[in-house]
Amino acid sequence: MGPDDKICYCYHVSFRKLYHYALRNKLQKASQLSDCLGAGTGCGWCIPVLKRIHEAVQSGRQGPRIDMTPEEYADARQRYIENKEPKNSFD
Repeated sequence: MGPDDKICYCYHVSFRKLYHYALRNKLQKASQLSDCLGAGTGCGWCIPVLKRIHEAVQSGRQGPRIDMTPEEYADARQRYIENKEPKNSFD
């Protein structure tokens, strides 16, 4: 996936926006990424990626690599919703 691909499909938030938001705001907790256009507050699918973004920024690394195409990511999210998986959380 590239920097302009959506991470949060509920609120259409891209990787680039989330990563730069985390860099600019020096977030203490991954859940604070929800303040970036509501990411992570809808279906919860993107929360594991938000945690990875936060961890990367905290440790001074570049953003995490997501080894899926945007289509694979969207399909996996759709299955998550259809299967009524337990909602991911920041805890």
